[in-house]
Amino acid sequence: MAAASAQAQAQAGGSSQRPPESDVDEEFVDDSASDDVLSIEANAAVPDLFTTPAPVRDALATATSQAQDETVRECVPLLAATDSDIEYNAHGVPSLLRDNHIRFLQKQLGRFPAPYVAADASRPWFLYWSLNALALLGYDTAVYREGLIKTVRTMQNPSGGIGGGHGQNSHLATTYAVVLALAIVGGEDAYEAIDRKSLWRWLCSLKQPSGGIQMTLGGEVDVRGAYCAAVIVTLLNLPLDLSTDSPAWTPERPTLFTGLADYVRRCQTFEGGISGKPDGEAHGAYAFCALGCLSILDTPHRIIPKYLDVSRLISWLSSRQYAPEGGFSGRTNKLVDGCYSHWVGGCWPLIDAVLKGASELEDQPTEGRFAPHQGSRYSREGLIRYILCCGQDRSKRGGLRDKPSRPSDAYHTCYVLSGLSSAQHQWDLTYVDEDDTILPEPKWVVSPSTDGTQIFDEEDRVGTIHPVYTIPQDSVDDMMAYFASRQGF
Repeated sequence: MAAASAQAQAQAGGSSQRPPESDVDEEFVDDSASDDVLSIEANAAVPDLFTTPAPVRDALATATSQAQDETVRECVPLLAATDSDIEYNAHGVPSLLRDNHIRFLQKQLGRFPAPYVAADASRPWFLYWSLNALALLGYDTAVYREGLIKTVRTMQNPSGGIGGGHGQNSHLATTYAVVLALAIVGGEDAYEAIDRKSLWRWLCSLKQPSGGIQMTLGGEVDVRGAYCAAVIVTLLNLPLDLSTDSPAWTPERPTLFTGLADYVRRCQTFEGGISGKPDGEAHGAYAFCALGCLSILDTPHRIIPKYLDVSRLISWLSSRQYAPEGGFSGRTNKLVDGCYSHWVGGCWPLIDAVLKGASELEDQPTEGRFAPHQGSRYSREGLIRYILCCGQDRSKRGGLRDKPSRPSDAYHTCYVLSGLSSAQHQWDLTYVDEDDTILPEPKWVVSPSTDGTQIFDEEDRVGTIHPVYTIPQDSVDDMMAYFASRQGF
């Protein structure tokens, strides 16, 4: 590679164009003029950033670097917007195949072929992923309400919580997925399908003295448990008090949320990202779970800087977006993956709420430790290009995917569309009403993003989801209001 680079540079104009040997780091090579660089005549409307491989790279070839090269090679031709069979807009961006994706998601809510028995324990997730994605695409999910209620009742255990299917142990992840699915379809019958009292007792049995929460009885304790439990408790208005038989109960009367923020704090790694549990590897999905959990426990600008090193977290999150692909990776030295459009992209509205602070309140000025900022801290354009150019299955199958070489599935369809929504919209946490009256609780307000040029057609704008609860905001408000009006269980 180094030899090829030197030869190409010599052909381009001789050694006079090379820096002195003493200034060249031998561990890196300059690929800016290499014969090995992918050469594509891109659509003139597409910025070079999204069609040109990185000019400087590590000279050591590994399985990781080779996989990265292959990913760039499969993405750049799609980002270049030169396929004569695809219609592009003035910015070199294809349209969202909304109808194809809706048909794909409808099939995910039907009968599966026999091999899917291996995914039986994930049935609640298929419900949430498909319904949430349909909602983002503007489809009326209420038509699935009756079938969803019947299905959920077979998964709910008398001891509390919801398993992956009939007769399966309750698990916090599947319980979370079902609660969100019921919130999406809405309606009193859907809300009443949940046995809140047994669910509360089951959650108390998962709470640990460490402050964390198990995913299932005898199972792992990680930051997913913190987030899933916080979402469930607040959506269903469950009591925070622990039952006396909880492993975490003491005479000091701790609650389900006692020590939870401190547990999240211990999950921040030396890189600045968040791991699943203390001393683990930083991961994009855990970062979102951590920020989401803290944003439920208190307002982001107060609690997140109290428990996390925000500057290091921003640095780590910023490093997750790659060029030329434009998408996000979930970990250091990993490939871009469409699902991180949400897991990493969804972190930014919560980070923005931290940086903005409570500046609307005259008696509570913005926190001094963060300088004011304008615009986005990630490339919305890059993410939108990756999603619409590389993330769509353009065949009759439909759906969205990890990357061009991977098949579409319900999981990626949900989270890629969630990331697209976040990139297309701006979320702000406001503390005052339209008449400047201070609100009893701050509320999230959404508007179309005005950061930079809008590169997608307006007809390709998708719906919005709450930046913390990851379902439509009306679904969050309706479920919370219903259970807030209830006395007891």
